Amino acid sequence: MSFNTRPVILTGDRTTGPLHLGHYVGSLKNRVALQESHRQFLLLADTQALTDNAHDPGKVRSNVLEVALDYLAVGIDPAKTTICVQSGLPALAELTTLYMNFVTVARLERNPTIKDEIHARGFGRDIPAGFLCYPVSQAADITAFKATVVPVGEDQLPLIEQTNEIARRINRQIGRDVLPEACALIPEIGRLPGIDGTAKMSKSQGNAIPLSASPDLIRESVRRMYTDPNHLRVSDPGTVEGNVVFTYLDAFDADRSAVDALKAHYRRGGLADMAVKRRLEDILQALLEPIRARRAALAREPGYVLDVLRQGTSRARQATQATLDEIRHGLGLFTFEFDAVPRSAADGSPLYPSSRP
Repeated sequence: MSFNTRPVILTGDRTTGPLHLGHYVGSLKNRVALQESHRQFLLLADTQALTDNAHDPGKVRSNVLEVALDYLAVGIDPAKTTICVQSGLPALAELTTLYMNFVTVARLERNPTIKDEIHARGFGRDIPAGFLCYPVSQAADITAFKATVVPVGEDQLPLIEQTNEIARRINRQIGRDVLPEACALIPEIGRLPGIDGTAKMSKSQGNAIPLSASPDLIRESVRRMYTDPNHLRVSDPGTVEGNVVFTYLDAFDADRSAVDALKAHYRRGGLADMAVKRRLEDILQALLEPIRARRAALAREPGYVLDVLRQGTSRARQATQATLDEIRHGLGLFTFEFDAVPRSAADGSPLYPSSRP
């Protein structure tokens, strides 16, 4: 299969902070593998990050490079994956505007993912319009690249469904299938909990282990991990379910038989929490050491990272503009060619006098 005939995959991250182990197990590890079999576009979603960070655009801007460093450090190859910056792709903004005419506010408010996020952020009725229209923006991203595969967590499935609804409406309006529908790719390992046992690992909550974590931070984070609060003595039987240390071992320990043996030992008693944590720490130290080293080396070459983003964004701009042109033509929208506009009247007087003195 040639590169250009491979299935197109679109994925990415909002640029609100460096990436952590939750991102690695949930998406980054899969992206490294998928770039061998797919034509992969990786979007640094700085525009979408502004939907709830408009008060701090500097944070969004500075984290474009931070997230790009994480991508390259884990093994994303810019020769195989196009890494691009969302704000550098004007076709996405125009497609978002076009698509807003094909979806209602009521439909956006019914989207379960958006409803949950609105509740979690306590917006009430003071919902930023950009946040409410996030599904439309995501639909523009996915369809602009004509992606047929989109890796997402289960909580993001309603967004893919809404993307396909919009694609079908556009296709019906045009009278032919211009936009393909996308399939969700659910990772085998779901959302990684925070080290405190909460449902989501998040840097803002202080319960995440960043990919750039130092050996001391890794050790401290593992030792703080939530285990079984009723496992008071080594001899006590312990509970594996809900025990964050075992959840992480399931995610990162390749020796499945050894993990199963540890679980059995813990359940019957006689296995200390610290012994399990030491095993997990060794695994995480081995995983993150080369990532941390590559990231530090790349951080010393910001010119190279910027070149990767410039070249990737340029390639992505061509792909997304081609889709926009096809949709504009299909919808019968007038394309204003400035070079074709007459610049002078029949008598030679300028139609559009210069405003310059």
